Amino acid sequence: MPEHTARGRTAVVIGGGLAGMLAVVALRGHVETITVVERDRYPAGHAFRKGVPQAHHLHILLSGGQRALERLLPGTVAALTDAGARSLYLPRDLLTRTPTGWQRRFDERRHPTLSVTRPVLDAVVRERALRALGPTTRVEVLEATEAVGLLGDARRVAGVTVRDRATGTSRPLPADLVVDASGRGSRTPQWYAELGREAPREETVDSGLAYATRMYRPTDEDGEPETAVNVPGWPECPRGAAYLPVEGGNWLLTLSGVTGHHPPTDEAEFAAFSATIGDPYVHELLTRAEPVSPVHGFRDTRNRRRHYDHPGALPEGLLVLGDANCTFNPVYGQGMSVAALGAVALRDTLDAAGGPGPGVLARAQRAVGRAAESAWMAAVGADRPYAHGTEAKAGPGERLMSWYLDRLAARAAVDRVVGGAFRDVFCLTAPPARLMAPRVLLRTVFLPRRPGLPRPPGTVETT
Repeated sequence: MPEHTARGRTAVVIGGGLAGMLAVVALRGHVETITVVERDRYPAGHAFRKGVPQAHHLHILLSGGQRALERLLPGTVAALTDAGARSLYLPRDLLTRTPTGWQRRFDERRHPTLSVTRPVLDAVVRERALRALGPTTRVEVLEATEAVGLLGDARRVAGVTVRDRATGTSRPLPADLVVDASGRGSRTPQWYAELGREAPREETVDSGLAYATRMYRPTDEDGEPETAVNVPGWPECPRGAAYLPVEGGNWLLTLSGVTGHHPPTDEAEFAAFSATIGDPYVHELLTRAEPVSPVHGFRDTRNRRRHYDHPGALPEGLLVLGDANCTFNPVYGQGMSVAALGAVALRDTLDAAGGPGPGVLARAQRAVGRAAESAWMAAVGADRPYAHGTEAKAGPGERLMSWYLDRLAARAAVDRVVGGAFRDVFCLTAPPARLMAPRVLLRTVFLPRRPGLPRPPGTVETT
């Protein structure tokens, strides 16, 4: 975009985490000045910070998220790998126990997945995002500062009111556009009332799932597992576990369970809980590892979608990105990838329109909503059976789709064709329609259900 078209335009990004930094990159060249409003102070190095409540838990970047990240910040995946992130190809490098048995290890080499701790991910992306701005866009980061309201009226947002967390002093911060990337705790629906607008329609599906995570280190060289392991819960055994490598030779174990089956945060009981999931394999691995961190719990796992993408739901000058727009049960590992895809959708819309003119951000918000659709369908479909009340009710179309997806998931564990389509959609590289391709549909509906493998597979299938 020519530099003169951005001259004089200003933007505020609420939230300086992953989604906020990617929003900064998406706005590059379309505004002259960006102010990032961040509640925390950034730690030195790769350290945890209080404002990221899930920071101690597993984080993965799916192949679709990696592609989006590379479009925004080329070379970042390599930088994360250099910082210690572990790359796992699905399904070769992740043993998965399904309700019908273990998934076969097809060597597809199509879906690399990065497993990394959140401090490393945030620090690498932040450093590269701020360095990549170039001469046409300036950025200022206001640390230890929080947004406490939107400026403007029901028709148009004109900036934010910010408050210094140390002094309590508030001041207006005018801007031509505002991006809310503040995460699950976004207050934009409440701020709508102050502007004289109705909050957007909201959908929620809450399985009641909670999870707990602890870091381990193999006790000797022979103790490191050959592959990562995933044993998700299912209705007959609603407890699960995921055991994945991260940087520094460490492994993260996350245990999960729905209401009535929540994993303990007591250190003495944590490992014992791993023996109660649907397969003993993970519990056996722990006999060859030692804990190197406390146990950290997390319970805010509801799926929630706010329909800022509906006609008339967004005032001019505002866009909502990442978890502030659509949050998923974190146990499925989709949130960071969806944030990256949403930032690409924002950038592509701005590029096509030549900048943030009238109606452009509403168009971008619809693109952000489409970028989240596959992840929403997968998370809600998996969590709906555990929900209660009105959230448990699915219409005829969703019930039919749930029946189909149940058969498809079972078939995917043993069928290379169906499994490939399933991973394309789950890893956010193909739309949900990929699951209805004729070849996939016929194999799912008409071939008999077959059980998975009885034990974790040690053989990789290359053909």
